[in-house]
Amino acid sequence: MKKAISTVLLALFIVFPLSSFPQKGGFPEIKQLQSPQNPKLGFMIHARGSVIPKASITPANEKELRAKLEEVVLAGYKALQAGRSSVEAVEIAIRMMEDSPLFNAGKGSAFDHDGKNELGSSIMDGKTLAAGSVAGLRRVKNPISLARALMEGAPQAMMIGDGAEQFAKERKLEIVDEKYFWTQKRWDELQQALRLDKQALVPPANKAGSTEAPASPPFKLFDTVGAVALDSKGNLASGTSTGGVTNMSPGSVSDAAIIGAGTYANNDTCAVAATDSGGFLVRLSAARDIASLMEYRTFTVQKAADLVIKQKLAKLGGKGGVVAMDKFGNMAISFNTDGMYRAYIGPDGKPVVEIY
Repeated sequence: MKKAISTVLLALFIVFPLSSFPQKGGFPEIKQLQSPQNPKLGFMIHARGSVIPKASITPANEKELRAKLEEVVLAGYKALQAGRSSVEAVEIAIRMMEDSPLFNAGKGSAFDHDGKNELGSSIMDGKTLAAGSVAGLRRVKNPISLARALMEGAPQAMMIGDGAEQFAKERKLEIVDEKYFWTQKRWDELQQALRLDKQALVPPANKAGSTEAPASPPFKLFDTVGAVALDSKGNLASGTSTGGVTNMSPGSVSDAAIIGAGTYANNDTCAVAATDSGGFLVRLSAARDIASLMEYRTFTVQKAADLVIKQKLAKLGGKGGVVAMDKFGNMAISFNTDGMYRAYIGPDGKPVVEIY
C-alpha cells in the first residue's frame, strides 16, 4: 500500500511540480509557446532591392521615403490588428506603394525601351496555396488588386496583356489612361538610358582613344515592392508588384509576376517577397527555394534566405534581396547589395524602417 501511495505521489509531482502550485501572488502566469494555433501578428515590406548611394540622396528625399515606408507598414499592420486577413493586409500595403511615385510600381513605374509602362504583380495565400499573377499591364491602376481578383475568381493562375486587362474590366477594377503612370523622374531615366545606348554603339576609335567602359546608369536599381504578412488565424500571405526596369525590352516579365520566383507563401513554412536584377530569381525559383529549404532541410527562415540570396543568387551574379516570415512570425531580411529599403513591425509593436 505504501509503495502504491508513493507511486501516485511521485506521478502527481511529475505532472504538477512545486512551481505550478500557488505562490504568494497566486498561480504563476502560464506563457504559451508560439505556435500556428497561437500566432503573433507579423508584417514586413520592401520597396527597393538596391539603395540609392548616400551621396545621391538628399536629407529631404530620405525623410520623405522613410515616412512613406512607415505609413505603409503601419497600414498593413493595423489591418491585421483589425482582424483582416494576411491577403488583405498585403494588398492594402502594396496598393499604397503602387499609388506613390516614390516607388517603381504603379504610378512610379519605369519606362521600357519604347517609352511604355508595363506593370506586373503577384500574390499568394499561404493557407490554400491559391495564387494570382499578372504581367504586361498598361492601364490597370493597381496590379496587385488584379492579381488578387485573379487568385480568387478565375481557374487560371496567370494572365498577361490585353486578356488580363479585360479581366480587370469585368471585375470592375479601376482602369486609367496610360498617361497616369508617367512621371518626370522615370522619363528622364529612360532618356539617359537611351543616350547611353547610343554611346555604346560608337566605335572606340571615335571616343578620343578612351578605353573606359561607360558608367553604369544610376537608375539600374531593383525596384520591386513587396509585402509579407501573418494574420491572427495563423495564415501567411505574400505579394509583389513592379514597373520593371528602365529601358527593358517590351514584353519583359520580371520575377515579381512569377509565383515561386519573387512571391511565395505556404502556412507550413513561410511567406517570401523578393526583388532582384536580371531575372536571376526566376532561374533559381528563389522564393520557393527558401520555403523548400525550410520544409526539407528544416532550416530557419533566416538561414534559408541567406543561403539563397547570399550564396546561390550571388554565385549567378545576381543582386537583390528578400523579406520573409515563417509560420511563427519569425522575420528574415537578406540582401547582397549595399542596402534594401524595408520596414517591419518590431516585437514592441512599433515600426522599424531601414535603408542601408
